[in-house]
Amino acid sequence: MATILLVEDERSLSEVLGHELKKSNFEVEFAYDGEEAIETLKILKPDLILLDLILPKMNGFDVLEKIKRDFDTRSIPVIVLSNLGSDDDIKRAIKLGAEDYYVKVQHPLLEIVEKVSKFLETPRSLTE
Repeated sequence: MATILLVEDERSLSEVLGHELKKSNFEVEFAYDGEEAIETLKILKPDLILLDLILPKMNGFDVLEKIKRDFDTRSIPVIVLSNLGSDDDIKRAIKLGAEDYYVKVQHPLLEIVEKVSKFLETPRSLTE
């Protein structure tokens, strides 16, 4: 069973998305701010991180940068899930190492779950 770290400060959205991911046989752990995400990654090595960009204590761009700079976490794929949808935000996240970027308002929750499922089913090379 794949483990997903869901980093999202909107608890109601986290709970609903987490519930849908669990129904699809994923184990889901939660972090509600940027600092908690970094601390969680010291003990948990998830198969995927779903990361919002608008977070308390440390924004998602900074979290993404720390994840990709750290030898122990850099290989964990990160999908950004945010309401920030400008081209600059998307390009910045991809440049920092995000695997993909979904604008929340453009994707229903079940579509996000489907995309995550397909992403985790796709074989990845060891060099990625």
